[in-house]
Amino acid sequence: MKIHEKCVILQLETEKNMRNRIILVVMLLISALCAVHADETPNSRQAKRVFNQAYKQVFGEQGATLHYDVNIIGIYKTRGTIWYKGKKSKFVDAKMDSWNDGTTVYTIKKKNKKKKEVEIHNAKNNKSDKYSRKFKFVPENFDYSIADDPEGLMLTLKAKDGVKGIKEVQALVERKTYNPIRLRIKISFIWTTIKISDFQSGGITDEMLTFPKEQYKDYVFVDKR
Repeated sequence: MKIHEKCVILQLETEKNMRNRIILVVMLLISALCAVHADETPNSRQAKRVFNQAYKQVFGEQGATLHYDVNIIGIYKTRGTIWYKGKKSKFVDAKMDSWNDGTTVYTIKKKNKKKKEVEIHNAKNNKSDKYSRKFKFVPENFDYSIADDPEGLMLTLKAKDGVKGIKEVQALVERKTYNPIRLRIKISFIWTTIKISDFQSGGITDEMLTFPKEQYKDYVFVDKR
Protein backbone atom coordinates (compact mmCIF):
# COMPACT_ATOMS: atom_id res chain seq x y z
CA MET A 1 0.00 0.00 0.00
CA LYS A 2 1.50 3.30 -1.10
CA ILE A 3 2.09 6.10 1.41
CA HIS A 4 0.25 9.37 0.81
CA GLU A 5 2.72 12.17 1.48
CA LYS A 6 0.98 14.20 4.08
CA CYS A 7 2.67 16.67 6.43
CA VAL A 8 1.23 17.69 9.78
CA ILE A 9 2.05 21.18 11.01
CA LEU A 10 3.09 21.54 14.65
CA GLN A 11 3.23 25.09 15.99
CA LEU A 12 5.63 26.01 18.78
CA GLU A 13 3.72 28.77 20.51
CA THR A 14 4.13 31.48 23.05
CA GLU A 15 2.05 31.43 26.22
CA LYS A 16 -0.76 33.10 24.28
CA ASN A 17 -1.08 30.07 22.00
CA MET A 18 -0.19 27.12 24.24
CA ARG A 19 -3.73 25.77 24.02
CA ASN A 20 -3.31 25.23 20.26
CA ARG A 21 -0.01 23.46 20.71
CA ILE A 22 -1.49 20.82 22.99
CA ILE A 23 -4.32 19.82 20.69
CA LEU A 24 -1.99 19.85 17.66
CA VAL A 25 0.53 17.66 19.45
CA VAL A 26 -2.12 15.05 20.21
CA MET A 27 -3.37 15.12 16.61
CA LEU A 28 0.19 14.96 15.31
CA LEU A 29 1.06 11.85 17.30
CA ILE A 30 -2.03 9.92 16.32
CA SER A 31 -2.07 10.97 12.67
CA ALA A 32 1.60 10.10 12.26
CA LEU A 33 0.92 6.45 12.95
CA CYS A 34 -1.88 6.03 10.41
CA ALA A 35 0.56 5.57 7.50
CA VAL A 36 1.41 2.00 6.44
CA HIS A 37 4.94 0.99 5.44
CA ALA A 38 5.71 -2.01 3.25
CA ASP A 39 8.85 -2.83 5.27
CA GLU A 40 7.42 -2.31 8.77
CA THR A 41 7.94 -4.92 11.49
CA PRO A 42 5.22 -6.76 13.45
CA ASN A 43 6.05 -4.51 16.40
CA SER A 44 5.60 -1.39 14.27
CA ARG A 45 2.31 -2.68 12.87
CA GLN A 46 1.07 -3.30 16.41
CA ALA A 47 2.03 0.26 17.40
CA LYS A 48 0.02 1.66 14.50
CA ARG A 49 -2.96 -0.57 15.25
CA VAL A 50 -3.04 0.77 18.81
CA PHE A 51 -2.83 4.35 17.58
CA ASN A 52 -5.53 3.80 14.98
CA GLN A 53 -7.86 2.67 17.76
CA ALA A 54 -6.86 5.69 19.84
CA TYR A 55 -7.55 7.92 16.83
CA LYS A 56 -11.14 6.71 16.64
CA GLN A 57 -11.63 7.35 20.35
CA VAL A 58 -10.05 10.80 20.35
CA PHE A 59 -10.93 12.25 16.96
CA GLY A 60 -14.04 10.36 15.92
CA GLU A 61 -17.32 12.06 15.10
CA GLN A 62 -18.43 11.58 18.70
CA GLY A 63 -15.88 14.13 19.99
CA ALA A 64 -13.83 13.95 23.18
CA THR A 65 -12.59 15.89 26.19
CA LEU A 66 -9.49 15.72 28.38
CA HIS A 67 -7.61 17.61 31.10
CA TYR A 68 -3.93 18.40 30.47
CA ASP A 69 -0.91 19.42 32.54
CA VAL A 70 2.01 20.76 30.50
CA ASN A 71 5.60 20.97 31.69
CA ILE A 72 8.39 22.23 29.42
CA ILE A 73 11.62 21.22 31.24
CA GLY A 74 10.28 22.82 34.40
CA ILE A 75 10.43 26.33 32.95
CA TYR A 76 6.89 26.69 31.64
CA LYS A 77 3.87 25.02 33.20
CA THR A 78 0.15 25.30 32.51
CA ARG A 79 -2.99 23.24 32.84
CA GLY A 80 -6.47 23.24 31.43
CA THR A 81 -9.28 21.30 29.80
CA ILE A 82 -10.08 20.75 26.12
CA TRP A 83 -13.36 19.80 24.46
CA TYR A 84 -13.36 19.16 20.72
CA LYS A 85 -15.46 17.67 17.95
CA GLY A 86 -14.39 17.85 14.33
CA LYS A 87 -13.14 21.39 13.60
CA LYS A 88 -14.86 22.82 16.68
CA SER A 89 -13.19 23.15 20.08
CA LYS A 90 -13.24 24.81 23.48
CA PHE A 91 -10.29 25.50 25.80
CA VAL A 92 -10.35 26.55 29.42
CA ASP A 93 -6.75 27.26 30.40
CA ALA A 94 -4.94 29.02 33.24
CA LYS A 95 -3.98 31.74 30.74
CA MET A 96 -7.15 32.10 28.66
CA ASP A 97 -10.49 30.71 27.57
CA SER A 98 -11.21 30.09 23.90
CA TRP A 99 -14.01 28.82 21.64
CA ASN A 100 -13.57 27.80 18.00
CA ASP A 101 -16.72 27.06 15.96
CA GLY A 102 -14.69 26.10 12.89
CA THR A 103 -15.03 29.57 11.35
CA THR A 104 -14.46 32.05 14.17
CA VAL A 105 -12.28 31.95 17.29
CA TYR A 106 -13.36 33.83 20.45
CA THR A 107 -10.60 34.34 23.01
CA ILE A 108 -10.66 35.84 26.50
CA LYS A 109 -7.23 36.43 28.05
CA LYS A 110 -6.94 36.19 31.83
CA LYS A 111 -3.75 38.22 32.27
CA ASN A 112 -5.69 41.40 33.03
CA LYS A 113 -9.02 40.51 34.65
CA LYS A 114 -10.15 44.14 34.71
CA LYS A 115 -9.77 44.40 30.94
CA LYS A 116 -13.03 42.88 29.75
CA GLU A 117 -12.30 42.05 26.13
CA VAL A 118 -13.21 39.25 23.76
CA GLU A 119 -10.82 38.90 20.82
CA ILE A 120 -12.29 37.61 17.57
CA HIS A 121 -10.02 35.77 15.12
CA ASN A 122 -10.45 33.87 11.87
CA ALA A 123 -10.18 30.13 12.57
CA LYS A 124 -8.30 29.49 9.31
CA ASN A 125 -5.94 32.44 9.72
CA ASN A 126 -5.68 33.09 13.43
CA LYS A 127 -3.64 36.27 13.84
CA SER A 128 -3.03 35.43 17.50
CA ASP A 129 -0.60 32.79 16.22
CA LYS A 130 1.73 35.36 14.62
CA TYR A 131 4.55 34.51 17.05
CA SER A 132 4.50 30.83 16.14
CA ARG A 133 7.13 29.21 13.99
CA LYS A 134 6.22 26.23 11.88
CA PHE A 135 7.98 23.15 10.61
CA LYS A 136 6.89 20.03 8.77
CA PHE A 137 6.36 16.64 10.35
CA VAL A 138 6.67 13.80 7.81
CA PRO A 139 5.37 10.42 9.08
CA GLU A 140 7.83 8.31 7.08
CA ASN A 141 10.77 10.12 8.73
CA PHE A 142 10.18 8.14 11.93
CA ASP A 143 10.57 4.57 13.16
CA TYR A 144 7.77 3.29 15.42
CA SER A 145 7.72 0.74 18.22
CA ILE A 146 5.58 -0.41 21.15
CA ALA A 147 6.60 -1.88 24.51
CA ASP A 148 5.04 -2.88 27.82
CA ASP A 149 5.18 -0.30 30.58
CA PRO A 150 4.21 -0.64 34.27
CA GLU A 151 1.46 1.93 33.61
CA GLY A 152 0.26 0.60 30.25
CA LEU A 153 1.71 0.55 26.72
CA MET A 154 4.54 2.83 25.60
CA LEU A 155 4.61 3.86 21.94
CA THR A 156 7.83 5.45 20.71
CA LEU A 157 8.59 7.41 17.55
CA LYS A 158 12.27 8.01 16.81
CA ALA A 159 13.43 10.30 14.03
CA LYS A 160 15.65 8.76 11.38
CA ASP A 161 19.14 10.15 10.80
CA GLY A 162 19.17 13.68 9.39
CA VAL A 163 15.57 14.50 10.30
CA LYS A 164 15.12 17.97 11.78
CA GLY A 165 12.48 19.19 14.22
CA ILE A 166 10.92 16.52 16.44
CA LYS A 167 13.53 13.97 17.46
CA GLU A 168 11.48 11.61 19.58
CA VAL A 169 7.94 11.06 20.85
CA GLN A 170 6.90 8.84 23.75
CA ALA A 171 3.16 8.19 24.08
CA LEU A 172 1.86 6.23 27.07
CA VAL A 173 -1.64 4.74 26.69
CA GLU A 174 -3.81 2.48 28.82
CA ARG A 175 -3.34 -1.22 28.14
CA LYS A 176 -6.97 -2.20 27.46
CA THR A 177 -8.72 1.01 26.44
CA TYR A 178 -5.76 2.75 24.68
CA ASN A 179 -6.83 5.99 26.35
CA PRO A 180 -3.94 8.51 26.45
CA ILE A 181 -2.08 8.91 29.75
CA ARG A 182 1.07 10.90 28.99
CA LEU A 183 2.94 12.38 26.01
CA ARG A 184 6.61 13.37 25.90
CA ILE A 185 7.98 15.21 22.88
CA LYS A 186 11.65 15.97 22.26
CA ILE A 187 12.49 18.89 19.98
CA SER A 188 16.24 19.42 19.69
CA PHE A 189 17.31 18.69 23.28
CA ILE A 190 14.17 20.04 24.96
CA TRP A 191 11.51 17.70 26.33
CA THR A 192 7.86 18.72 26.75
CA THR A 193 5.71 16.55 28.99
CA ILE A 194 1.91 16.52 28.76
CA LYS A 195 0.01 14.55 31.39
CA ILE A 196 -3.55 13.66 30.38
CA SER A 197 -6.40 12.87 32.76
CA ASP A 198 -10.19 12.71 32.81
CA PHE A 199 -10.25 11.56 29.19
CA GLN A 200 -13.73 10.91 27.83
CA SER A 201 -14.69 9.87 24.33
CA GLY A 202 -18.16 10.84 23.12
CA GLY A 203 -20.95 12.89 24.60
CA ILE A 204 -19.71 16.15 23.07
CA THR A 205 -22.47 18.31 21.57
CA ASP A 206 -22.20 21.40 19.35
CA GLU A 207 -23.88 23.43 22.09
CA MET A 208 -21.00 22.67 24.45
CA LEU A 209 -18.55 24.24 21.99
CA THR A 210 -20.60 27.33 21.16
CA PHE A 211 -19.36 30.69 22.46
CA PRO A 212 -21.82 31.85 25.17
CA LYS A 213 -22.31 35.47 24.07
CA GLU A 214 -24.91 36.17 26.71
CA GLN A 215 -22.36 35.57 29.47
CA TYR A 216 -20.06 38.24 28.02
CA LYS A 217 -22.53 40.90 26.91
CA ASP A 218 -20.76 43.50 29.07
CA TYR A 219 -17.42 42.77 27.36
CA VAL A 220 -15.89 44.73 24.48
CA PHE A 221 -15.52 42.64 21.30
CA VAL A 222 -12.25 43.34 19.48
CA ASP A 223 -12.33 42.09 15.91
CA LYS A 224 -8.82 41.00 14.80
CA ARG A 225 -9.83 39.12 11.67
